[in-house]
Amino acid sequence: MNQPASLFIQVGFDLVCPWCMIGKRHLETALAQLAQARPDVAVTVEWRSSPLFPTLPPAGIPYRKFSLARLGSAEAVALRQAQVCAAAREAGITLEPGRIEVLPNTVLAHCLIRYAREAGGDAGASALIDRLFEAYFLRGEDLGDPRVLHAAAIACDMPMPPAMAQDLAWLPALHGPDMPLTGSGLGVPRFVINGAPPIAGARPPRALLEAMLRALARASPASPPPPGIAITAR
Repeated sequence: MNQPASLFIQVGFDLVCPWCMIGKRHLETALAQLAQARPDVAVTVEWRSSPLFPTLPPAGIPYRKFSLARLGSAEAVALRQAQVCAAAREAGITLEPGRIEVLPNTVLAHCLIRYAREAGGDAGASALIDRLFEAYFLRGEDLGDPRVLHAAAIACDMPMPPAMAQDLAWLPALHGPDMPLTGSGLGVPRFVINGAPPIAGARPPRALLEAMLRALARASPASPPPPGIAITAR
């Protein structure tokens, strides 16, 4: 008897990367298209935490100062922001970069995502990722602030100790045997479909769909995926 068709997709991401927010939206569009074309395919998407700046101080650093230092001029910053905002609009997202004051250390936020997966399952983790993307890129909230993270978790109906709103030290460590800290130096977003070479960048839905169909055409049933943060579509 033939095994059912399946795809296992790993996505490296960080919460302060606008291309990751755009890439997530594109991936979800591609998955919806795949479900229409191949309703027989079971898809698991694992979100792999890849903090870009894990050594930043807990309070973060000024976002505008960082952007100027990285791009060299106010003009270059404005040009880059316009490019990103245009790409986001094509995905149905309206970014508000002018509201961002802090470039945060996102390790604590990624620990919260790991807790969301452990406490609320795959759908809860994905919902929290969306909530944190929106908090940062639409409202300019500081993702290094435990109060912001606690409020996001409550908004996603996660079980959170009410007395712990200002201290999330109880969260599970991000760096563990089942969810290693993949760390800085790796580009995000990146998509690995059934173990194929990574696809880098916020690719449009059509490109992701074509990559999924190619993986299916290779007709090699995916081995059971390792544990991780996942959303499942069928």
